[in-house]
Amino acid sequence: MRLDFIRGLYEPGGPYASVYLDTDRSSEGAANVVQRRWAHLRELLAAEGAPPEALDPIGELMLDPVWAAPGRAVFARQGEVVLTEPLACRPRRQTARWSPLPHVVPLLAQRGEHVPHIEVLADRAGGDVAVVADGQRRELTVEVAEGPIQKTGAGGWSQRNFEREVEETWRRNAVAVAEVVEKEAHGIGAEVVVLAGDPKARALVTDHLAKDVVRRLTVAEHGSRAPGADLHHFRQETDAACRAWVDRRCAELLGAFAAGPAVAGLQETARALRDRRVSTVLVRDDPSSTATMWIGPQPSQLSTDPAELAAWGVEEPVRERADAALARAVAATDAELWFVDHIDSPDGIGALLRF
Repeated sequence: MRLDFIRGLYEPGGPYASVYLDTDRSSEGAANVVQRRWAHLRELLAAEGAPPEALDPIGELMLDPVWAAPGRAVFARQGEVVLTEPLACRPRRQTARWSPLPHVVPLLAQRGEHVPHIEVLADRAGGDVAVVADGQRRELTVEVAEGPIQKTGAGGWSQRNFEREVEETWRRNAVAVAEVVEKEAHGIGAEVVVLAGDPKARALVTDHLAKDVVRRLTVAEHGSRAPGADLHHFRQETDAACRAWVDRRCAELLGAFAAGPAVAGLQETARALRDRRVSTVLVRDDPSSTATMWIGPQPSQLSTDPAELAAWGVEEPVRERADAALARAVAATDAELWFVDHIDSPDGIGALLRF
């Protein structure tokens, strides 16, 4: 997971209010429940020293039905909301923190890896292509060739020519769809391409895809371009293909961690981040973690030992959550962060090194 989207959070600096709230409004009277939940978290933030001007914008957003979602993460500083994201389900823990760094890791863990992918519904007239990357979805319709697309089976002396014309229309439409899929897949660096629709059209599109795209291809059994078609099962197959890619990638990263070059443990990972040697930080997903470390004003200033930071010229090291410090350092050093179920490290943290 790249953290480019949170890099701007760290400028010009904190303290930050970080709030994770259950904002589900699906039941009757839920608006009042949301208000009570926010009131409780606001009290916690105020007790930690957050001033009213830092909290008022959060309350306005949380209580506005326009922003309704099953859950919501909000980060604010200096009296303004600097980042908010809806959560697809309720937060694993309702949380409110007033702290030097934003508490972003619960958001990162719950949002999961956004796998850049292409969704394709093809038939003999063309295809619908959805391009999904960076949390955005763009939809395209591809229909190029004009001509008959149905064989009549009427017979007669011209039937063979007519059928060749129909098949040529199918082929040209499939080529056009394949060209769009290739261009978009290369443009976003798609890791997964899911193709569904008419079996003949699927085969034709596959035949005209480049080999590197075919290696990323999953052929789905459900899905149709027909008006009003139910795409529920197609979306399930797409989600499953993306999850399978994430599982494979996690296995690859853990294999690379075992083979090296790599470091294990919070302190060694912090040192490697300071030296900008880290390509990927691996963190065991543990919502209950309360591990802390020491930080300075710069993203690469982090250590489990304040004396070490002092030796680096940090006059007043500050204690902060370890996961928050790691996230800031990862975002600033152009590394990646991946959550794993397990890792051979005593504190559940390790890093793959660039060198």
